[in-house]
Amino acid sequence: MGIEEEIKQKVLSLGFDLAGITSADDINSEQIENFRQWINAGCNGQMDYLSKNIGKRFSPVSVLPDAKSVICAAINYKIKQSAANDSLQIASYTLYPDYHKFIKEKLFAVADFLKSMDKNLKFKICVDSSAIAEKILAMRAGLGFIGKNHLLTNEKLGSFLLLGEIVTNIQLKSDRAIDSQLCGNCSKCIDACPTGALTVDGLNAARCISYLTIEHKSRIIPELKNKIGSHLFGCEECLRACPYNDKSPLCEKSQYGFTAHEVNLIADEIVGWSKKEFENFTSNSVMKRTGFRRMKRNALICKKNAK
Repeated sequence: MGIEEEIKQKVLSLGFDLAGITSADDINSEQIENFRQWINAGCNGQMDYLSKNIGKRFSPVSVLPDAKSVICAAINYKIKQSAANDSLQIASYTLYPDYHKFIKEKLFAVADFLKSMDKNLKFKICVDSSAIAEKILAMRAGLGFIGKNHLLTNEKLGSFLLLGEIVTNIQLKSDRAIDSQLCGNCSKCIDACPTGALTVDGLNAARCISYLTIEHKSRIIPELKNKIGSHLFGCEECLRACPYNDKSPLCEKSQYGFTAHEVNLIADEIVGWSKKEFENFTSNSVMKRTGFRRMKRNALICKKNAK
C-alpha cells in the first residue's frame, strides 16, 4: 500500500465517508473569471467577504506557501426527515454538533499521522470558513462532481456532504478528477428552488433561502419573505429534489461522536425566546451564526407565512 492509500485509509477510519488527494496547483483561470463575473453581478448578496482576496481563494499556496498537495475529506450528514407538520424547517447539518469543530479535530488526527511519516511536515487545516475553493478541490480529488445545485455530489452518497481539507507540503500523487457534471438532462433541483435562486445559468445566492435566513443582515423584501415558507435556518429543497439523494444512505456516525438530535421548533416559541434561551439552544451549534435578532426575524416571517 502506497503512502496515498495509507493516508486515505486513515481519513476513512476517523469517520469520513470520502477521501481523495489533489495537487496544490492553482485552480484554472476560467473558473476564477466565472467567480469574478458572479461577484460583479451581485449574486453574493451581502456576503462581501467573498469579493475579497479572490486570487487567494483559488490558490492553495496562499494558504500554505510550501504547499504541494491537498488532502480532501467529506462526511455524509443525511438524516431522516421529520414528519411533524407544524415544525419549522432547519438545515440538517444544524442538528449535529458544530461540524467545524468535529472535522477540524479529525483532520488534526490525520495531521498527527502524517507527522509520523515526515518530521518536516507543514500543513494547514481548512473547513468551509477558510477562504479556499473547497468544492472545486474536492472535485479535483475525485470525491464527486459539482451539480446543477452547485453542491458537491457523489454518485453513491449524494450531496448531503460536509467538506474539509489538509493543505500540506508533502508531495503526493493526485487522484483522478471528476470534471464532468453528471446531472444529464435532470433539472429537478432548479424546479424545486422556491425563490428561483437556481437557474440554468447558475446560482443567485442573493435570492437563496439559505443565504436569506443565515447571512442576510437587513430586512428581506416582501417577494422573498413570502417564498421562505417555514424555513427558519437554511433550505434543502434542491438537495431533497436531487435523484442522487433518493437512495443515498443516512449518516451513521454515532461511534465517532457525530450524531444528530431531533428538534421540533415552533415559530411562537422562538418569537418568545430570551437572548439567554437562544444562546442555550444554539450552544455548540452552527445556528449561532445567525444571531438572536435574525433568528427572531426568521421566526416572525415563518409565523406570518403559516397564516
